[in-house]
Amino acid sequence: MTNPHKLLIIGGVAAGASCAARARRLDEHAEIIMIERGADVSFANCGLPYYVGGEIGDRAALAVQTPASLKALLNLDVRTGCEAVKIDRAGKRVEVKYLADGRSEWLAYDKLMLAPGASPLRPALPGIDDPRVLTLRNLQDMDRIVAATAEGQRAVVIGAGFIGVEMSEQLRHKGLSVQLVELQTQIFPQLDAPMTDLLESELRRHDIDIILGDGVTRFESQDEHLRCHLNSGEVLDADLVILSIGVKPDTELARDAGLTLGPRGHIVVGEFMQTSDADIYAAGDAVQTQDRVIDSPTNVQMGGPANRQGRVAADHIFMPTKAKPYPGSLGTAIVRGFDVAAGITGWSEKRLIAADKPYQTVTVNDYQHATYYPGAKPLSLKIIWEPESGRLLGAQVTGFEGIDKRIDVMATAILGGMTIDDLCHLELAYAPPFGAAKDAINLAGFAACNRRDGLVRHITELPTDPQVQIVDVRPKPLVDAYPAPGTVINIPFPTLRANLDKLDRSRPVITVCAFGKMSYFAARILAQEGFYVSSFSGGIKANIDPRTPAKLPTA
Repeated sequence: MTNPHKLLIIGGVAAGASCAARARRLDEHAEIIMIERGADVSFANCGLPYYVGGEIGDRAALAVQTPASLKALLNLDVRTGCEAVKIDRAGKRVEVKYLADGRSEWLAYDKLMLAPGASPLRPALPGIDDPRVLTLRNLQDMDRIVAATAEGQRAVVIGAGFIGVEMSEQLRHKGLSVQLVELQTQIFPQLDAPMTDLLESELRRHDIDIILGDGVTRFESQDEHLRCHLNSGEVLDADLVILSIGVKPDTELARDAGLTLGPRGHIVVGEFMQTSDADIYAAGDAVQTQDRVIDSPTNVQMGGPANRQGRVAADHIFMPTKAKPYPGSLGTAIVRGFDVAAGITGWSEKRLIAADKPYQTVTVNDYQHATYYPGAKPLSLKIIWEPESGRLLGAQVTGFEGIDKRIDVMATAILGGMTIDDLCHLELAYAPPFGAAKDAINLAGFAACNRRDGLVRHITELPTDPQVQIVDVRPKPLVDAYPAPGTVINIPFPTLRANLDKLDRSRPVITVCAFGKMSYFAARILAQEGFYVSSFSGGIKANIDPRTPAKLPTA
């Protein structure tokens, strides 16, 4: 029998724990040591906000494994409170320090896995070291927040990304008043701005005060509270602050060891998660991989990719001839704010604009299942594709139910290299309680193909030019209840053909409706009657109360 591998793993959460578990299944006799600077390993950090708000009631449920359980299940030597301080690449050893007593020792390795993760950003702002300015990254952070919060307190959440939205929701569940501050002009900046409207309105409906286009400049400690000074000059009083403005990779150890880092400080790895040193692997939040849609470097801070990367590394270490490369990252993600969910996969429109990549997009609005079945609720689906090939580049979905289903289908379609034509013919599960005969995904494919084939021109913002005729084809009661902005000519769709004389053929026309479908039908009629016409993409569904029972308007 050959000598067993000696695998040393730095970091014991998603990527590190996954690598260790897979390694043990591949080699029962390998010596596997996993060190973790924190007090816990293999914990469910994505569940932390939900314990704060009480949706998860058992703290122990978040500690998926412990050093003792990993020893019993996988025969791993797990050392918590143990920090790696130096890598000696020539000697193939790592100096570690035990935080409890300050003792140091060198641990040898045949292969080394770096899974150090990332740390919350804490910019050097005056007053930021006040103990009432908290972040959320591990169980100890969670415990501090739980201990610091009580019903009736005032919380300021800085940053409206994943953690910011989730913590705002959970603090409201706990009875705190919440102000959510975001430097950008929209919440949840991962999505394109119009796709966040429903989520933003849902947070506001639950009395979360949202402040956009503003950031914090300093914190001022008072005896009983903390004052948050913003760029605009506004001052917010808080009993605690949750700082959620992003994370930075913990890659100082890799940098000091001379490993290659990317422009944003992430560890550069190859297709088998090897660093610039063939005996050192890396995975998780700290690494730079390749994007699966457009060939470019990316960093995806998600538990799913981290776990799969750890598995790929273990496969390459213990069965290199059979290992399959890591194919890259897509960035599929979803967030919930009370009753609204928002998901994204692939590239957003604003990312494509920043990268100067060509694209086209449509947005459709529909319900998550057949409208005649009770409980149908609206959703919005935006798809983005490559103009020349029709290949899908990204998708975003917002709504009340079925959001995860659609974003997962779209993620699979993107990874499969599917096109807008393929979406038209996807066979998705249909029964009235679950879906519709033509799912929103099919409708998005139809709309995209219509645009590509020149059957319709789409616009996403209504113009203020008085020369443009805006034709609202909804029924008059719907128009009166939920008016479109600006000066509008109301011609209900069933009467459009009989009322063409109400429109000036020398002036451009834009058709609008509630969901986008009837405005497209109207645009087709007008185009064939010689009008220069565009359809307002997606409709004006934002003006319709989504909690009313589903009732598709006739226009």
